[in-house]
Amino acid sequence: MDLRDQLKSLFPDHIEEEIPEEVSSNIWLQDEPLLCKYEKRKGKPVTVIEGYNGAEADFKILAKELKTYLGVGGTVKNDTILIQGDYRDTIMQLLKKKGFKVKRIGG
Repeated sequence: MDLRDQLKSLFPDHIEEEIPEEVSSNIWLQDEPLLCKYEKRKGKPVTVIEGYNGAEADFKILAKELKTYLGVGGTVKNDTILIQGDYRDTIMQLLKKKGFKVKRIGG
């Protein structure tokens, strides 16, 4: 019995979140990885994504898709995407499904 089975037996009503298999958009994919890091700004957790070197319009589309998928607020400032909360793992999985290379910075 592995850990997943043990958790299912402890929490039978829990439904796992699944990331959609194919997320399609017309965003330019780059060769260098996007940097995904966690910061605290004014005492509040923020996930920061930076390192995108495509068009600014594509960057804004990517930010909107992330915010919509996560259901949280955020903004695009100075070639970085700021997402409210600590969603590094979920964002990294979603970006990998889209075809981006992602590098986690920090813990």
